[in-house]
Amino acid sequence: MLNKHARGFFTALFSPLARWLLKSGITPDNVTVVGTAGVVLGALVLYPMGQLFWGTIVVAVFAFSDVLDGIMARMQGPSGRWGNFLDSTLDRVADGSIFAGLAIWLFTGGGNRTAAFAAMVCLVLGMVVSYARAKAESLGFHASVGIAERAERLVSVLTVTGLTGLGLPDVVLTVVLVLLSVASFVTIVQRITTVRRQAVENIDGGTTVA
Repeated sequence: MLNKHARGFFTALFSPLARWLLKSGITPDNVTVVGTAGVVLGALVLYPMGQLFWGTIVVAVFAFSDVLDGIMARMQGPSGRWGNFLDSTLDRVADGSIFAGLAIWLFTGGGNRTAAFAAMVCLVLGMVVSYARAKAESLGFHASVGIAERAERLVSVLTVTGLTGLGLPDVVLTVVLVLLSVASFVTIVQRITTVRRQAVENIDGGTTVA
């Protein structure tokens, strides 16, 4: 997650653009969809072609839409649950495309099956990390804990992937993907135990979780 200082910086940076887009009739949902499409293009087209650096640049540029649409939504005022649902759903599409694109390249042109396998594990476990939190919150629990939340995973993999495209030995990418796999697994365990503890406390306290 972006910390308070980083969130404030990006809010100040993108606020003028957010106001201009809203005045132009562009909605936060429009930005969400276009941003996701750009990430998918960079990840599933450029990565499999071996264009790791330029693919990362494209992904990073369009990934900022995830910040921009949030600023626009706050400026526009409460928009109900639809915008939140759309944003969260397309975030999963974007995240999955990044690791899938990497895995395709690593299985083919990259020729690194260990890293490819780790990328696929990151894809699967990353989805479970997000699902665990969403399911917990839908049941009235809190599960925003863990050592590998979305922002940390994406910043790590995009930085190393881009540098790999500039000549960084791919063993570094392999190590990062393996570490992200382990961190994602640990995060899932942390969220399960956190929800379990809350559930037990609710039972002991005689309360019912909706």
